[in-house]
Amino acid sequence: MGIESVLVFLIVGAIAGWLAGLIVSGFGFGLVGNIVVGIVGAFIAGYLFPAIGISLGSGLVAAIIHSTIGAVILLVLIKVIKRA
Repeated sequence: MGIESVLVFLIVGAIAGWLAGLIVSGFGFGLVGNIVVGIVGAFIAGYLFPAIGISLGSGLVAAIIHSTIGAVILLVLIKVIKRA
């Protein structure tokens, strides 16, 4: 993995985490936290979407949407667990 790939990976994670934080109110983690939430969200969506037969296509925008949906799922799960 080249340095460009790592930078794109981090930028997509940061954008996805930031968007998920806006969608799920009450969550703001800062830059590093947003990157982590976005990357974990990408893994969650990468596991769930093929299992249920959803494909968003390829490209940078699809990667951001994909990661954001996974990050929202992650943040909602965290919110539910904190309430319990």
